Amino acid sequence: MKSYLGVGASVGVLAGIWTQVSVQLGLVTWVAFIAWACYFAAGGGFSGFRNGLAANLSGVVWGWLASLAAARLTFGGALAIIVTVLAFVLCFQAAVSWLSFIPGAFAGTAVFFGTSFAFWPTVLALVVGACLGWASGILGERIQTAVDGRPVAGSAEPADPVTPAAA
Repeated sequence: MKSYLGVGASVGVLAGIWTQVSVQLGLVTWVAFIAWACYFAAGGGFSGFRNGLAANLSGVVWGWLASLAAARLTFGGALAIIVTVLAFVLCFQAAVSWLSFIPGAFAGTAVFFGTSFAFWPTVLALVVGACLGWASGILGERIQTAVDGRPVAGSAEPADPVTPAAA
């Protein structure tokens, strides 16, 4: 069974730090936690960071465009049509590999709506959250490696020294 002590410790400490800093700076605390969760849900590592954040940010952009359309289209049923098109686009864009994490796109749109359409504060918090996800993944692996008593990857001397290339 995989132990989650390392990731739990790293997420816990970083979550506490983020909460304190974001509250003091007046940033949207909760939005970063959504991006952080998307990092792990998208598989973690570089691809989880890239796919989660790209999908989150695309969701914000599509949500912003939908809000502009909703403000201008006032006929009966307009909102339902806008939401239909929006949901289609959030899924269809997954054909692009780095936008393939569909839940992240919906999450990005939802947090944009949840912040009362605050575009830049939402984007900033999503970027911070994705970075915290990546940091907690790396830190969690290192903590877990230390707890398990294994050497940290890359810290041991290579078995065969690298020989310089001939000039």
